[in-house]
Amino acid sequence: MKFSLGGSLKLAFRPWVEGIENVPAEGPAILASNHLSFSDSFFLPAVLDRKVTFIAKSEYFTSPGVKGKLTAAFFKGVGQLPVDRSGARGAGEAAIKSGIEVLRRGELFGIYPEGTRSPDGRLYRGKPGGLARVALATGAPVIPVAMIDTEKVQPPGKVVPKMIRPGIRIGKPLDFTRYQGMEGDRFILRSVTDQVMYEIMKLSGQEYVDIYATAAKRQIADAAKAAEAKKKAEAEQAKKAAAE
Repeated sequence: MKFSLGGSLKLAFRPWVEGIENVPAEGPAILASNHLSFSDSFFLPAVLDRKVTFIAKSEYFTSPGVKGKLTAAFFKGVGQLPVDRSGARGAGEAAIKSGIEVLRRGELFGIYPEGTRSPDGRLYRGKPGGLARVALATGAPVIPVAMIDTEKVQPPGKVVPKMIRPGIRIGKPLDFTRYQGMEGDRFILRSVTDQVMYEIMKLSGQEYVDIYATAAKRQIADAAKAAEAKKKAEAEQAKKAAAE
């Protein structure tokens, strides 16, 4: 299914790729990418000859009914790995464990250091827990990846994609084996993550924002609520003024 979907995506959207030679033909490696769209996890594997395993929430694999079964089959076919987020520490520990297992099998593991999709196309601070801990626990090289214009193909909330040609830039592998055994040091984790994010920024050309994307989403949601409340208050005032 991966090759069928990949061929269809390449034929329909004709994604351009730079630096594909930086992905090793064999052996473990971590593909650390910016995250602009739901479709990122499909376009990147589509342009590679090797399977890439990403983490996906377990709900995609357990939904009931025919639609649920089709969704589960689709995500399994494109190399998505279910992670149960119900534990005390959420998906974090499960994702780290799953990533280590994938790499120890000599495969490619895909991860989004921002932790969630960018709410506005900018690049946000990487979360140090997942990417850095997996890299230091396995010694696998980290390959920075920049997805280009995928948010224009399928903007958040849109089901039908637009026929826009996206791009993918793949950087040179980063070696962090000098820090192996130090995954308990939060300063090392932060340093490793920041170095990867800097390389992604150079590849993508995105504006960098030194806060987490989750915090930015909360700020945007709060601003939208405040604007809506202000609009309602002004409407009420106008209504009262008209009545007088």
